Amino acid sequence: MKKLTDLDYVEQYASKMKSDNSLFRQQSRLIESQMRSSSSMFRNMFRGTDFKTGARDYLRKIGLLKD
Repeated sequence: MKKLTDLDYVEQYASKMKSDNSLFRQQSRLIESQMRSSSSMFRNMFRGTDFKTGARDYLRKIGLLKD
């Protein structure tokens, strides 16, 4: 029995989404919900400061941006 890779699962899911449109709608709702949550979290995280400045400071602090 062949061990399935992550790519195998992605291909299976894509195939299922192609044949069952409700899966696409469900995935779309999930992504939209995650985007709203992230937007809300970052808006609250940088409240009272300039968003770009706060975001850059945060990204530097976690090591995703270099000085």
